[in-house]
Amino acid sequence: MTATPRFPIFLHGGDYNPDQWLDRPDILERDVELMRQAHVNTVSVGIFSWARLEPEDGVYDFDWLDQVIDRLWQGGVHVALATPSGARPAWMAQKYPEVLRVDEHFRRRHFGERHNHCPSSPVYRRKVHEMNTRLAQRYAKHPAVILWHISNEYGGDCRCELCQNKWREWLQKKYGDLETLNRRWWTSFWSLRYTDWSQIEPPSPMGESSSTSMQVDWRRFSTDQCKDFLIAERDAVKAVCPELPCTTNLMERFWDYDYFSLAEAIDVVSWDAYPAWHSGDDLATAADFAMNHEIMRSLKDQPFLLLESTPSQVNWKPVNKLKRPGMHLLASLQAVAHGSQSVMYFQWRKGRGGSEMFHGAVVDHDGRGDTRVFRDVTQVGEALERLQPIYDLPRAKAEVCVIYDWSNWWAVDFAQTGHNRNMRYFDTVNMHYRSLWEQGVSVDFRDMRACTDLSGYKLVIAPMLFMFRDDFGAKLRAYVENGGTLLTTYHSGIVDGDDLAYLNGVPHDLTDVLGMRQAELDAIYPADEQSLVMLDGRTFRVTELCAVPEHLGAETLASYGHDFYAGVPCLTRNAFGKGTAYYLAAKVEQAGLDAIYREIADRLGLTRALDDKLPSGVVATERGGVVFLQNYSGKPQPVTLTDAYTDLLTGEQAVGTFEMPVNGVMALQKA
Repeated sequence: MTATPRFPIFLHGGDYNPDQWLDRPDILERDVELMRQAHVNTVSVGIFSWARLEPEDGVYDFDWLDQVIDRLWQGGVHVALATPSGARPAWMAQKYPEVLRVDEHFRRRHFGERHNHCPSSPVYRRKVHEMNTRLAQRYAKHPAVILWHISNEYGGDCRCELCQNKWREWLQKKYGDLETLNRRWWTSFWSLRYTDWSQIEPPSPMGESSSTSMQVDWRRFSTDQCKDFLIAERDAVKAVCPELPCTTNLMERFWDYDYFSLAEAIDVVSWDAYPAWHSGDDLATAADFAMNHEIMRSLKDQPFLLLESTPSQVNWKPVNKLKRPGMHLLASLQAVAHGSQSVMYFQWRKGRGGSEMFHGAVVDHDGRGDTRVFRDVTQVGEALERLQPIYDLPRAKAEVCVIYDWSNWWAVDFAQTGHNRNMRYFDTVNMHYRSLWEQGVSVDFRDMRACTDLSGYKLVIAPMLFMFRDDFGAKLRAYVENGGTLLTTYHSGIVDGDDLAYLNGVPHDLTDVLGMRQAELDAIYPADEQSLVMLDGRTFRVTELCAVPEHLGAETLASYGHDFYAGVPCLTRNAFGKGTAYYLAAKVEQAGLDAIYREIADRLGLTRALDDKLPSGVVATERGGVVFLQNYSGKPQPVTLTDAYTDLLTGEQAVGTFEMPVNGVMALQKA
């Protein structure tokens, strides 16, 4: 599958803002020369250009954009053309104040910043439709244009009267009548019962904020609002040219919207990755971003695009550190290893002012093409050209599925229990994923939608799956009964899809499957001593959360080491039907999870990218029959390979024992 059929090549380039340099034609000419030198073949154009494209209401100026796109095309550079809805011009906010958002304190925002728009505003929707239609009519058939870049990093909510009315309509459609809503929101608590739809406002610190059922529904509604707005943008350009694919750039660890749902509205998933390299533990950072890459690939089960990254540093983190030598190539090819068909940057050239004037760029303020950063970018461009033979080759089918669900994330965060409002769902899932990633085992991510099919996986992992929506507990039960292997953990199967507690024992639908029942959940302080003790005496630290279970017959693999529940099972295995179910009752340190998953991987015969044992910090990831060997350890590492390989990046043979440099990366194909 190719993300950009008009140009089926690894894309290399980034965000280009020529509208900031219209008074410097010499710079615009020089840009194309530098792009050729850096092996840049695609740039994103027009992302925040509305004020230039429509300087006053109904008056359009596309002449400058005509010249830019033609100049790029003549220089061999393709275009991902953006719709400019991410930031509206000042005249629009002044003339049509309803396009501006109302915040959680029910205050109308003023003009400024990005994504300060109301998704329900008929005026804003009309203006966006008009702009998108004109862009499509003018440029969709241009040979340079290969992709629609719809808006930019959608985010946030609006609580204006228009959106409040949409909220009530959404609730009426979901629940049908107020009695059903009151029952499923449990509004008898604190006398929160509603007797008229008009009484229901969005959750807010100015009003109701304690109803977790309402909070989860508001996040679902906000996702649907954004998705509806995105679909309207998409449909405007598709009406002119249906075959040109659309994407919108998603973000790392993004909480506001359900990305599995949002991805249904686009042809290609893309995202923006900004790891904090060299901040203490590059292996942990790499595991975090490997998981993000894998989620993006899993959203549509197809290759994705890395649409933004930095070639050097960002300017918005508390500490903005430069990438050390080798890291730019390593980080870029990590994305490729996990399924990306591009490496793109924010930004091509640094602007002279504004909040991002010091954000990293391919070309610095001095405009030179002989800097360290420029050479690093050129190296990536050359590497992508060498890797073109694997561009559309599929990776091996994953044998492992991790359940990762946005509604569950919201419910975990809103629940007042355990480490209150600090339950670290993403981090917890990442720890489980990391254990398999370091072993070179491929993983798919799935959520709890009805369409989710678990039958093809040898192993399904459901960490901290607090909410079972859409009868998902029954789906896990059937999976094990039919021969699958499940690992689930503490704080799972506690509430249903309405965020109401189950009454028949938890994890819901799985107590006999697991041979265990969670009786209590203990939150422990950082200074508390608790551990998981394996049968062979190995001991691993336990932190944050411990379920105190009731034993219902499962085989004990490890027990608690301390406190009043010392000796109580902490890790169990149970045969059920044709399958096996593991239950991990506590949050165990990474080394403990690694030990658990090594045993499970060996037991199930899971396929690894490399069978050779690798040193700590060196990770192998397979794509298209090529093994990407990556050194995140921060030091040179000796690697021993049994088979002979060719490194596609250098053409050299790799066999036997050799040393990988700091931040080294290789693309190994069997010789």
